[in-house]
Amino acid sequence: MIQEYARAEYALNYLAKADTIPHRTEGEAVLLSFMPPQAMRILDLGAGDGRLLHLVLLDRPQAEGVALDASPTMLDAARTRFAKYAGVEIVHHDLDERLPELGRFDAIVSGFAIHHCTHPRKAAIYREIFEMLEPGGVFCNLEHVASATPELHAMFLNQLGIGPADEDPSNKLAPVDVQLEMLRSCGFQHVDCYWKWMELALFGGWKPAIE
Repeated sequence: MIQEYARAEYALNYLAKADTIPHRTEGEAVLLSFMPPQAMRILDLGAGDGRLLHLVLLDRPQAEGVALDASPTMLDAARTRFAKYAGVEIVHHDLDERLPELGRFDAIVSGFAIHHCTHPRKAAIYREIFEMLEPGGVFCNLEHVASATPELHAMFLNQLGIGPADEDPSNKLAPVDVQLEMLRSCGFQHVDCYWKWMELALFGGWKPAIE
């Protein structure tokens, strides 16, 4: 488990800053454009306070959602957000462990969560996501990724108004192209990076439909 996010103070500090992440809403808007209008079951991995899942469900009030996270503080915030949503299930789970049996989903999303896992675990999560998707289902990951050069990383930190000492010690960043290959190796189709700004990227793919 990511020890930093298990602490209430750390989790609350992240939530306080989440809305200030530059260009985040642009990436979220692109992610929403990839969500099938007819999706009836949606899973959010590392859901935090439920922000991303809530955005997806706003356009699909008939859909059911599952918000999965390991932080008790984050999950409490998600329960508050979804208090009036009968169709949302809150699940405590550590992404370092194999994803639980939750059934099949039409869409699986994640926002700034999987980068806390080791690279081998990232690859395993993508395989598990593929297994959990319905044929024709989509996976979209709005993620913090590695810069191509140290200079670009320094520029990114400057855009955030922080220095190296302020970086999240739990980050395990991987380049976009490496993660696209992970997805392709699982069997995903139409794999690509759909949006990117410096170290923020939206990428994913579709599970082949049954013909």
